[in-house]
Amino acid sequence: MVSVDKQAAPAAGRGLLSSWAQRHLNLCFVAGFLLVLLTYLVVSQQFAATSPVAVPTTTPHRKHQAIKSPGAGAGEAGSTQGGRGGAGKTEARPAHEQQQEGPPKAEGRARRAGKRDDDAAAKPFDNGKVVCIASPFSYTCDVFGDVRTNGTARTVTLVPATSRPERREWSIQAYARFNMTGIPNVTVTQLDSTSAGSPAPACTVTHRVPAIVLALGGHLGNYFHDFSDALVPLFVASRRYGGEVQLLAGNIQPWWLGKYEAVVRRLTKYEVLDLDHDDQIRCFRHVTVGLNMHKEFNIVPELVPGGVPLSMANFTAFLRETYSLPRAAPISLTNDSSPPVDAKKRKPRLMLLDRGHYRKLVNVPEIVKAAEKAGFEVTIADPRFNVRVKELAMSVNSFDVLLGVHGAGLTNSAFLPPGAVVIQVVPYGKLEPMAQREFGDPAANMGLRYLEYSISVDESTLLETLGPDHPAIKDPDSVHRSGWDKVAEYYLGKQNVRVDVERFAPTLALALDHLRRQ
Repeated sequence: MVSVDKQAAPAAGRGLLSSWAQRHLNLCFVAGFLLVLLTYLVVSQQFAATSPVAVPTTTPHRKHQAIKSPGAGAGEAGSTQGGRGGAGKTEARPAHEQQQEGPPKAEGRARRAGKRDDDAAAKPFDNGKVVCIASPFSYTCDVFGDVRTNGTARTVTLVPATSRPERREWSIQAYARFNMTGIPNVTVTQLDSTSAGSPAPACTVTHRVPAIVLALGGHLGNYFHDFSDALVPLFVASRRYGGEVQLLAGNIQPWWLGKYEAVVRRLTKYEVLDLDHDDQIRCFRHVTVGLNMHKEFNIVPELVPGGVPLSMANFTAFLRETYSLPRAAPISLTNDSSPPVDAKKRKPRLMLLDRGHYRKLVNVPEIVKAAEKAGFEVTIADPRFNVRVKELAMSVNSFDVLLGVHGAGLTNSAFLPPGAVVIQVVPYGKLEPMAQREFGDPAANMGLRYLEYSISVDESTLLETLGPDHPAIKDPDSVHRSGWDKVAEYYLGKQNVRVDVERFAPTLALALDHLRRQ
């Protein structure tokens, strides 16, 4: 008879039970781990096709010429954006009702693609947002999140990651001045995720850098508007990215991109894409639609996006770097006596802009003699449209004073060294507010000394051609009340200037005195 320990039997049972439980617990752990791993693989594959931070397929350009993007490969053509009707359209709100996006960043600091502070507002899997701003000149929209552009359809689409109850649309003219003829609008759409009639277009190209959608044309070709309507707003929109931004240009103007290629090269490292002929569906995490012009040929630091307080001084410094301009200060003059030969070498240089058409100076030789008598070395210049910008910039930068009648030629003040002088001759007809707005305020913000000389009616050729009893002579206010067309006709289009050199002498003296105090 085998003797069994009555206390050992329960212990053995407990051992068998413990071993069985341990084996099943291990199996459950392995099964759970495999289930988590499988879920992770499925989710990551789903987001690989649409993630805005995927590896970019674009490459840095060699030359800034607008190109048509290559077609999508077989099987890659995405569905086109449907439902471009007016349902859900809203107007952009005034600037004071909006907040600028993104934390402050150092000007011009380059950042790695996909690691952008300014995109922090749109996390990889959030719903994204559209922030639209209305300014006195422009409408712009910033789109954050899963953003897709369709160039040939002129659409920018925000695809929500989760359910969004409302579909919304904004119609934006991407030129810096709204309501320009001949420039099609771009439709910005915020999709609702439940609308089967508005499917999201599939990505064919995914970018890791943000994009700016802009439009050329309009007033471009006028030297002043080249800067006021395009170069300055583009600098403001793109400088924070340090070149890591993709430009998509509608209404493409290849000649303009060629003329200002040096500037565009420094604002983007990538080929400028022809939006109107781009048949790809491009995916970004942040797209800015439109350029915002704060003021004529000017920058309002508080309105600069991204928290970077850029100014016109930053813009002119950027131009000096771009065109390798040597002078960052005007001539240094002192009040102490110097030998005659040294004094001759130290004469400040004055560039006199001699317009070849309306608003021209009819007594240039007298003005030259007056300026030389005041102590300047004078050069007469008449910059032409086809002059290379770098050559013109180098020439202007070598002068200490720029003198000219109100007109596009004074835009060259952007190439003067800081501390130099701009003298604007304002034609007759109460044009002082316009002259101050377009050249006076910008010059001051560039760090230049601005002087204004308003001519009297006796210095205007209108007195001879129209007679003293004409409303344009007797009552300029009545001409202004008649509208801009009449103002432009008489005071800008039919008027030349004969400067009274005796009356003008104190203005020249002020310019020289300013340079002596530098």
